[in-house]
Amino acid sequence: MIKTDILIIGAGPTGLFAVFEAGLLQLKCHLIDALPQPGGQCAEIYPKKPIYDIPGFPEVLAGELVDNLMEQIKPFQPGFTLGERAETIEKLEDGSFLVTTNKGTKHQAPIVAIAGGLGSFEPRKPLMKNLSDYEDNGVAYMIKEPEIYRGKKVLIAGGGDSALDWSIFLTEVADEVTLVHRRNEFRGALDSVEKVQELKNQGKIHLITPAEVVTLHGEGKLEKVTVRKTDSDEEVDVVVDNFIPLFGLSPKLGPIADWGLEIEKNAIKVNNALDYQTNIPGIYAIGDVNTYPGKLKLILCGFHEATLMCQSAYQRIHPDKKYVMKYTTVGGVIGFDGSKKEAPKAVVKAID
Repeated sequence: MIKTDILIIGAGPTGLFAVFEAGLLQLKCHLIDALPQPGGQCAEIYPKKPIYDIPGFPEVLAGELVDNLMEQIKPFQPGFTLGERAETIEKLEDGSFLVTTNKGTKHQAPIVAIAGGLGSFEPRKPLMKNLSDYEDNGVAYMIKEPEIYRGKKVLIAGGGDSALDWSIFLTEVADEVTLVHRRNEFRGALDSVEKVQELKNQGKIHLITPAEVVTLHGEGKLEKVTVRKTDSDEEVDVVVDNFIPLFGLSPKLGPIADWGLEIEKNAIKVNNALDYQTNIPGIYAIGDVNTYPGKLKLILCGFHEATLMCQSAYQRIHPDKKYVMKYTTVGGVIGFDGSKKEAPKAVVKAID
């Protein structure tokens, strides 16, 4: 049983920033996310795409924003349950909530903050008749442990940042890397496209475009795939150990939709006039997963919502305490690890 003050479902930018705001209130956080690493869409789908509307950053790459948020919350030592989906919720006799994941991990907290972005992400799978026969037997839809591909023959399909970045990364791990894309043009970051071209010229990546994987072969486990060139209908068999289609992730509200929350157009309705609480006291929804009149699905709006949510959560956890807000420029930041970022002391000097 993992116990915490605030259980945050979703480790995207809004969920991560909520850890910081909770930490300023000396509230401990634990995050659950179905993805294998923190960062949500910013880390999984477009880590190298620039974001232009984060205050104080004229331009910041999505992946860098996640790295900065992780550094910012480090003093507050959050816990993470990654690669697992929040499945069920139960209200206990003491008023706290018990959230269990699809893998049976149990979490208990008096406050639950749903920061699931557009929902739990499920991989977009190619339409192939025998695809499911090889799932976990050579076919995977995201890379969690790169080392399992060491010395293997890996074929990646896709044309976005994930496909490009993992193809580049795996050249240092796998024995052979093949990248297949249905177009000659890629939609990923320019430097990644150029790096793939460079690795192709060096013979480290076998690039097949425009093409698509049409058939999988193997007895019990994947042994080879058939690739069809879309400009000529020519087909070629490629011997592989692993096939990784990286076609992005499809957002779904998932099991959260069955938790008794008020839902409107696949989003959770909240009270935005007060604290972004749902129709169930003690359960909040912040970021892109919520909806209210005038809602804007922007990261900076999620940061604002997380701040007000944490203030409300503090009052629910400590109803007998009165919290007086202190600016970080005055109070500094005191981490759970004993670290301190002190605010500068005022200098008093008499004027003659």
